[in-house]
Amino acid sequence: MPFSPEEVTLPKRNATAAVIGAGDFIGSEIAKKFAAEGFTVFAGRRNGDKLAPLVKDIEAAGGEIHARSLDARKEEEVISFLNDADKHAPLEVCIFNVGANVNFPILDTTERVFRKVWEMACYSGFLAGREAARLMLPRSGGNIFFTGATASLRGGSGFAAFASAKFGLRAVAQAMARELGPKNIHVAHLIIDSGVDTEWVRQRRLEALGANALDNPDLLMPPSSVADAYWQLYQQPKSAWTFEMEIRPFGEKW
Repeated sequence: MPFSPEEVTLPKRNATAAVIGAGDFIGSEIAKKFAAEGFTVFAGRRNGDKLAPLVKDIEAAGGEIHARSLDARKEEEVISFLNDADKHAPLEVCIFNVGANVNFPILDTTERVFRKVWEMACYSGFLAGREAARLMLPRSGGNIFFTGATASLRGGSGFAAFASAKFGLRAVAQAMARELGPKNIHVAHLIIDSGVDTEWVRQRRLEALGANALDNPDLLMPPSSVADAYWQLYQQPKSAWTFEMEIRPFGEKW
């Protein structure tokens, strides 16, 4: 007989999972997944007011979440956010999920655009990873995960700023993995090699590819699938840690 919602009790862990870049789609699904698995979630995004629907969903399901406004480019805010998470309960998972996907022809890529994209997608990832490691090393354990993209491996036309930042984030993650792995901290980089199924992506595909761009439903990645991939990384035994995982819909050409 199926359980009613009142009969379901979520597992509880004495641990926090921090999601930096808890946007409406991927970040929110990651937060929901880890909350459902018993973590207290600390969720941060630039405009913390936009986290209200996520807070409502997680609390309605019996989970615990602390939502904050967070500019991940500001060192003092990242330090405060992660320290608060760790004070609540030991920080066991930190997931950096800030996006900065913009497309500009090279001659239209201003110094300001290039610098801001690098700050968002690379520099802020460095800050998040370093501060998470600072908290995890004394306990000799933890998990630090970074969201990558197709641009982490390939610089496409119009993506000089985004690809350079994502290449840089991948290098930061790889260096951290080599340094921290022997100290029992799992660092992983997740490459999402497809568009993610959001309204914004759908509109971009229609504009770029025409009216039939959405005919094949198997070409976009559901945000929940990204969250599941992160959960798989978290569950890996240390005898078989993955540094880099690529995920794509089976209909995606690569």
